[in-house]
Amino acid sequence: MKTNATEEFSKALSLNAGSFEVVLKDNEAERLNKYYELLLVWNERLHLVAPCSPSEFATRHVLESLQLVKHLSANARVADVGSGAGLPIIPALIARPDTEAVLIESSHKKAVFLREALRATKTLEQARVLAERFEDVPTPEVDYVTCRALDRFSQLLPELIDWAPRPSTLLLFGGESLQRQIETSGLDFSVFKIPDSERRWLFVVERDV
Repeated sequence: MKTNATEEFSKALSLNAGSFEVVLKDNEAERLNKYYELLLVWNERLHLVAPCSPSEFATRHVLESLQLVKHLSANARVADVGSGAGLPIIPALIARPDTEAVLIESSHKKAVFLREALRATKTLEQARVLAERFEDVPTPEVDYVTCRALDRFSQLLPELIDWAPRPSTLLLFGGESLQRQIETSGLDFSVFKIPDSERRWLFVVERDV
């Protein structure tokens, strides 16, 4: 049975998907509901995301995360760095069953949550979780590196760029300060504004050499 919170979350997904150019099948929406229900339980202990309304979580977190899907090629291989609450990668795995991912999260407790979330959303076979700092993980053979909420993001960005395989594409969520940093890297990149936001963008950074 859905709680009031999951009802509000589900309704917000449906009402706002169009403005984010997201089309969700019924089974995908239901799996996103399962993900949200699980996160509500775990968030009290692990503080996975800052407190927010169900509607805000649907738009600010889930529908924003799904913006990266259009940038993934068929059968994409993804390394998600600083996975934390599973954003953006778990919504992306739900929407793109052809995608495989390695979720890299330094907190062992959050890594346990991620495995439970993958199981609850029936995406476990698409992914594996590494409870490590990305700096301590050998660069995986992937096509994309995603990152949305890495601790000390600005400080670690140069390291993340060096760590990314060549060639690959980095899909990074952030604001103006992140854009300024990416500009100093000298890499080619494109910018896509997040719908219904004033200062949030998805940066698509090409790492060819």
